[in-house]
Amino acid sequence: MATESPPARPAPLRSFWRDERVIQAASQLLFLALIAWVGYLLIGNMLAALRRQGIALGFDFLDNAAGFDIGETLIRYTIADSFGRALLVGLLNTLLVCALGIVLSTLLGLLVGVARLSANVLVNRLAWLFIEAMRNIPLLVLLVFIYQGIFLKLPRAREALALPGSIFLSNRGVALPWGIPTDTFTAYLAVLAAGLVLAVLTGLGLAVRARRSGRPQPTLAAGLLVFLLAALAGWFLLPQPPLTLDRPAIQGLNFRGGRVLSPEFMALLLGLVIYTAAFIGEVVRAGIQAVSHGQTEAARALGLTGAQTLRLVILPQALRVIIPPLTSQYLNLTKNSTLAAAIAYPDLFSISSTIVNQTGRSVEMIAVVMSLYLAVSLLTALIMNAYNRRVRLVER
Repeated sequence: MATESPPARPAPLRSFWRDERVIQAASQLLFLALIAWVGYLLIGNMLAALRRQGIALGFDFLDNAAGFDIGETLIRYTIADSFGRALLVGLLNTLLVCALGIVLSTLLGLLVGVARLSANVLVNRLAWLFIEAMRNIPLLVLLVFIYQGIFLKLPRAREALALPGSIFLSNRGVALPWGIPTDTFTAYLAVLAAGLVLAVLTGLGLAVRARRSGRPQPTLAAGLLVFLLAALAGWFLLPQPPLTLDRPAIQGLNFRGGRVLSPEFMALLLGLVIYTAAFIGEVVRAGIQAVSHGQTEAARALGLTGAQTLRLVILPQALRVIIPPLTSQYLNLTKNSTLAAAIAYPDLFSISSTIVNQTGRSVEMIAVVMSLYLAVSLLTALIMNAYNRRVRLVER
């Protein structure tokens, strides 16, 4: 006769204050409450101090006339314009420096990083010397040296150094030819927009075809070719060219015609580019070395040249290692652009400081500047993270 097993005892109920999930959630809520309480105290203290001084928070002062001039602007600006427009001028100046700096520092950093791994001893040592020098010189010192020791020491406009292509170097900046819009410029912009749409559609179509066939398609090259063909067709088929070339010429004590890039702008751009390129060069070097050497040997076994191996095999795999730290360098370049105030370039931070001096609205201006820099940095990180996710999809 089989022995009946005793009934299983029910599992003892665990007290909720011993549950790890409850403890973690409660500790996080407590930490958030502590942060909110500290923030409440700080904001309350600030508001109380402002009330004692008779200052009320608000942004209505941005509509008042600025009353100060800005030496370098991308849009129309006069001293009668508002503080808000002056702030917009500073933001555009900052975006211009950051955009050009990111592109140029990436190209120079890629070149330096590849040269750092060159078998040529001279090229390798020169790249190493550039990286070590730029990484160990404070950026502020570098900017002041480039501005005062190079650009301000150039000859005056009358004795400007003439370079090929009607380019002049002087202590007033770099004068170079510039395009002047004609009556067909608006129509040409519409042609470029249509070409961009066609290029995107071409790339998407080839991407779908590659997914269905399982064979890679030249999506980027085809899209770029379509856009260039549209740009060339619009340039030559319109009744007149959309731009006329205006060349600079020395007249009196200054230049007439063309476009003159101020020494402040050139010093800031050059300093940011060579400083950031040194860090990007190390990032590129580390990314290339992270790729297995067997990939290089396999490429050589297939008969690829050194340049083809680097472009088709090594760099596509190294991008997965390069992109995250490269994003940090882009963000650093954007934040380092605030040092423009040291060489009198009217960027966002410099113009906001002038507004604070005239209005006394330091709290509002600091909040605006922090928010704008945060927005620019988050947008840069968003674009780079999206590209990073796309690169990761290459590896299955």
